[in-house]
Amino acid sequence: MLRPKLPDAPPAPAAFVARRDEQAAACTCHQSSTHAPARADHWRISPHVAQGIGAVAAVLVVGVVLTALLATVAITALAVAIAAVVLRSLVNGRRTR
Repeated sequence: MLRPKLPDAPPAPAAFVARRDEQAAACTCHQSSTHAPARADHWRISPHVAQGIGAVAAVLVVGVVLTALLATVAITALAVAIAAVVLRSLVNGRRTR
């Protein structure tokens, strides 16, 4: 339903086909002359989509990791601030007694 319509492969130029035939006729190697015709590779979208999905997943993972590190730093800073306030009150309490 949501598959894009891919363009047809462009036809090979006539000069290229004639050269290929000339080279095949002039070939003196010992291969059989019944080669399968070369299949035209059609442009496929799936590798590009997979790369896009992989890139999005990598960005999301990096974002989650950086957010977790930021939260850890914030929690640590809060804990250090609370410990400083408690120590300050303990030190000030001993001085006043």
